[in-house]
Order: sequence, then structure tokens, then C-alpha cells
Amino acid sequence: MTAGQHSTIDSGRDAALVGSGRAILGIELGSTRIKACLIDPDDPGRVLAVGASDWENEFRDRRWTYSTDAVWAGLQAAYDDLVRDVGNRWGVGVPGLAGIGISAMMHGYLAFDASGELLVPFRTWRNTSTGVAAAELTALFGVNIPLRWSIAHFHQAVRDAEPHVADVRILTTLAGYVHWRLTGRAVLGVGDASGMFPIDTATGGYDTRLAELFDRLDAEALGGRSILSLLPEVLGAGAEAGRLTPEGAALLDPSGTLRAGAIACPPEGDAGTGMVATNAVSPRRGNVSAGTSIFAMVVLERPLARVHHELDLVTTPAGDLVAMVHCNNGASELAAWAGMFGRFAAVAGAPVEPDAVFELLFREALDGETDAGGLLAYNHLAGEPIAGLTEGRPLFVRTPESRFTLANVMRAQLYGVFGTLALGMRVLADEGVALDRMFAHGGMFRTAGVAQRFLAGALDAPVAVGDTASEGGAWGIAILAAFAAAGSDLSLGEYLDQRVFRGAQIVVATPDPDDVAGFAAFLDRYRAGLAVAAAAVEAL
Repeated sequence: MTAGQHSTIDSGRDAALVGSGRAILGIELGSTRIKACLIDPDDPGRVLAVGASDWENEFRDRRWTYSTDAVWAGLQAAYDDLVRDVGNRWGVGVPGLAGIGISAMMHGYLAFDASGELLVPFRTWRNTSTGVAAAELTALFGVNIPLRWSIAHFHQAVRDAEPHVADVRILTTLAGYVHWRLTGRAVLGVGDASGMFPIDTATGGYDTRLAELFDRLDAEALGGRSILSLLPEVLGAGAEAGRLTPEGAALLDPSGTLRAGAIACPPEGDAGTGMVATNAVSPRRGNVSAGTSIFAMVVLERPLARVHHELDLVTTPAGDLVAMVHCNNGASELAAWAGMFGRFAAVAGAPVEPDAVFELLFREALDGETDAGGLLAYNHLAGEPIAGLTEGRPLFVRTPESRFTLANVMRAQLYGVFGTLALGMRVLADEGVALDRMFAHGGMFRTAGVAQRFLAGALDAPVAVGDTASEGGAWGIAILAAFAAAGSDLSLGEYLDQRVFRGAQIVVATPDPDDVAGFAAFLDRYRAGLAVAAAAVEAL
């Protein structure tokens, strides 16, 4: 059960709903897990079944990638896991669906030729090899173009004279690719599209003025094409973006049980689905998603006064302007430390379950000093543009006079997850952007009252956590699929308020003044210590 818990559970009704093919499916391809979520179309706050599979990116030829074989193997495994959950809960199969939605990591580079063949291995958002291209486009457009944006990857390929550029006919994201294969339509939700190329929020489509500038810049490489001809069609939340084809159904469910015909919503990025899953699509609301990466989305009341390299300007799935602070590194380094302590417990003859290890260490962090005792933790496994780092070198740093205790170590590790994020959020604060509430989601917030409290101190803003957090983006894209299938006259914000989050249970942590001051002291040291992190990249 999740957000609204609006309906009394009726196992007979739910079994009939799923067994007759009237449920809604959402799938999100995250950095380390692919999640599937089945919901009730009449009560989208209710989760009927879930499934998941694990996967990992690969570092090949100095680029982060996932193979297309891994994409489909992971999708099929997650869907199969969901079908098993349906059988265990309701005693039925999944013969069909009323709606389906696909979400995935935003940005990156998937380039196809006219026959639909992938030209080069998928280049994910994590790659930082596009610095020259991103800087040129930022200067040309007067809009910040981060390293991970699709257009930066394409322009860098042009600058590097990569042979495949002449054959490119379709550029898309991971969500766009999966949706295309499942439905036959090369489209994107506006939120995901806004991480490929700047969006004109007045029209809801790509910015044609900037497209013309780009066409002139790369005219020779484009060979008479326009960049707009290579990008997917943009659709807003609520639009029908095709239907699941027989070929798509077979890709998702090789057993042949799943029938075609489900209405598909526009594919979205994980940032947009996180906003939906946290009801953060209205001005003065925002959300923080913490996983392999960590990012914050803040819906703006007005455009920003200046261009900032720390901030992306993207949109909600409904097309409203959003400032995004995206950090390439999130909770992976924290998980590595927890794994080390878990192994110590095992060799000491007192094994502890992984979730319990996190719980114990997080609780210990509450006893740490508010500034983490002078300790510093950097979670940079990959390059981090906001921090000025081209590559990752995780570091733990202390001075002789710092207080080296387990509580301070763990508080520093938790603070380290939020360090680079806080640098970007300080830029928003300087722009006068006001926040009524941030909603946090991701596995590190499952331990009640710890990471949530520290994030409130880091942002100096109220932070909410609700019972929707564990489903995250898979639930968010399922909601968008339900919204499209319903054909509602409501706006997306109205639909969320009235149909999904009505009566939702959330817990809000207000900033503790001592935590605010302590984190500010930590961040001052963190900023100064970035020189050490940069030196590590050069030396190691």
C-alpha cells in the first residue's frame, strides 16, 4: 500500500482487476535496479504488486555504459518478478494491462541509424567526456548545457569527428529507446526531452531558436539535416503515446502471456517520475532523489536571473520550469562503508542483515557532532562537474585534531552524500528561490528520522518523507500511465492532489538550528577540501 490508501482492500476485486488485464504497469530503469510497479487505475495510490531486478553499469573504453542485452534481460527479469508477486498475492496471472509507462535515467546518448541499429554503445549520464562541447553550447545558447545532456554528447561526437555521426537518424534517451521498442513510437515526455535539448516552456516543444543556432554551428556534420529531425517528438503528461504492440509485449514477456494493446504514456526520466511520486510538480515544491546519483528538483515561480553551471533548467512532466541540481554521485560510497561494517560483523561471528547494518550505523550517526567532528567524506566514484572534478576518487579525510569516532564517521558519510548537492542548492538560495517543502525519496530515507533530519539541516528547509518512497519512480511512471489512460480533464497537479495523494501520510522534519549550523561548518571545510579531491584525481 502507498500514498492515499483510499480503498478498503478487497482481494476478490483486486484479483479480478489484475486477472482481467485492467491494472496499470510502471517500469523504471534506475542506475542499479530496474523496478516494476502495478497499480489500481481507479485508486492510483494503491500498489497491487511489485517486481525488481538488479543490474550494474560497465566502464568500457573509458565510458560508462549498459548493453542493450542487459536492458532487455533486466526488464524481463523485473517483469517476471512482478508476475510472481501477482501470483503470490492474488493467485492470478497478468494477461494484459490497461496502461503502461516507461521511465529511466535521464540524459546520455543513444544514437540510431535509419534502420534502427544502435551506432555506438549507450553513453550514460555518468560520462564526463563532453566538457568542451558543453562549454561551447552553454556560451552559444546562453543556457547551461551540462556535460550529461544528450545534445552535449552529440556535439562532442561531432567535434571529435566520430564516423557514426553521419549515419545518425534518431537520438533518444534510455526511456525513449525502451518505449520505442515496446510501442513503435519514437517520442519522449517533455521532462525527459528537457534533458536532451532545451525546451521552450511557452510552446511545450524544443526551443526552435536554439535549434537554428545549433544547426548553423554543426551544419557540415548535419549534412542538411536539422537537429530537430533527429530528436523524438515531445509529448506532455496525459497524452497517449502509442500502445503496446505484439512485438513489444513479447519483448517484455517472452512467455507470450501478455497481450498487446495497453495505452502507453509518454516515457519520462527518473527526475520527472520522482517529482510525480512526491507530489512535487507545483511551484515552491521540490524533491530530492538519492540513489547511485543524487539530485534535487525545484519547481520555479519565475525564470532564474543568471546562467549557473550548477543548475539545469528542465521541466516537470507537465512542462513547467524546474531548476535541477544533479550530482553524479549519491549513496554508493555510503553503501560501500556499510558493506565493510557488515563484513566485520560477519567475521566477528555476529552476522547482521544488510538493512539492519544501515539502521545501526544511521542511528549511531545521530550521536555524532553536528559538524561531524571535523571529518570529511567525499563520495565521488565518478566525475562530479558541480565540484569541478573530471573523475572520481572517493576520499575520507581528517586532521590530527578531528574527533575520529564511529558516530562522527557515519555522520560525515551521510553529510558527504549531500555535500555536492548542497553546493548547488546554495546557488538557488542566492537566486532568492523559496521552498515550502522538499520531499525526499530513496533507500537511504527508509531509516526514519536520520537522513531526513540531516538533509533538512543541509538545505535549511522542511523535508518530508512518505510511505511512497520505496516504490519511487516506478510508481511515479505508473501514475503517469494511469493519468494518460484515464483521459482526465484535470491538470497533472490537480490529479495528484485529488486522486493520488488525498489523505497521504507524510512525516515532515523541520530544520534543527544546530544541524543547520553544523552542516554549514562541514560544507565550508568540504568546499575547501575539494582541492584535495582534485589533487587525488591527478595523483592517483
